[in-house]
Amino acid sequence: MQPRNMSMSGVVDLAAVKAAQEAKAKAEQARADAARQGGPGAVSPADLVIDVDEATFERDVLQRSAEVPVVIDFWAEWCQPCKQLSPVLERLAVEYNGRILLAKIDVDANQMLMQQFGVQGIPAVFAVVAGQALPLFQGAAGEAQIRQTLDQLVQVAEQRFGLTGLAVDPDARPGDVPTEARVPAGPYDALLEAAVQALDAGDLGGAIQAYKNVLSDDPGNTEAKLGLAQADLLQRVQGVDPQRVRKDAADRPGDVEAQIAAADLDLVGGHVEDAFGRLIETVRRTAGDDRDAVRRRLLELFEVVGSEDPRVVGARRELARALF
Repeated sequence: MQPRNMSMSGVVDLAAVKAAQEAKAKAEQARADAARQGGPGAVSPADLVIDVDEATFERDVLQRSAEVPVVIDFWAEWCQPCKQLSPVLERLAVEYNGRILLAKIDVDANQMLMQQFGVQGIPAVFAVVAGQALPLFQGAAGEAQIRQTLDQLVQVAEQRFGLTGLAVDPDARPGDVPTEARVPAGPYDALLEAAVQALDAGDLGGAIQAYKNVLSDDPGNTEAKLGLAQADLLQRVQGVDPQRVRKDAADRPGDVEAQIAAADLDLVGGHVEDAFGRLIETVRRTAGDDRDAVRRRLLELFEVVGSEDPRVVGARRELARALF
């Protein structure tokens, strides 16, 4: 959705929102269909483990970390513990079904990367999430410990940055992709149509419930996730006094609720960068529950704009810098 198509002149322009929502939903659905058919956007299990060097690090690690947590395995041919650890990491990368990407870096051929990460010995395993490096563990580790670490990494990536990972072709070789991780088939046309009709009638509460009904059965449904994020935003700004909200935000820069409310108005008015920048700056100034509340709202606004939008990708990186 392009938020600039929405207006906030006393009332919310539901018709403009609906049109933008439908266009975005069709694009999201096309990508999902392509992924299910193994087309553009889908990766095979073999694509989840890649070799990276200094020339490809920017593209294959830093840029990809805006959509999926990238686990880095620093190894060398002469390293015996590496020969025990690397196969476990490769198998788990496939098993995690696109929730992580494994990048293998040969330290003998990439000394500069080894120095930049401060690697003192190998094997050494790091992660990069939204452009930020995180040390995971060094030396040999048991599979149970590795799983626990990867589970925590995936949780942080999803909850703090909204990274849901890569679409994996479900028609790959049997056994490559866990069947329980595949996208439910649906259909949900009737429920989604009910949500659109509720929007047409100005019934935002009804639209929200209809989208939630879809997501209760299919948590990964892209159209429902997009629609819910947009309907929630519209419900929050409906009936507010824009001048009062902006004055409160200007007068009380440390007031978390005031900044969140102003960010909602920024996005509805099409000022995407302003909305993101306001909340990221508030994250930098806050801590504890206040910071978490701001972070959660920012992730919700990412959903409204769309995960592939360059402004979202850049904001995720800035959020990571503010949090770490």
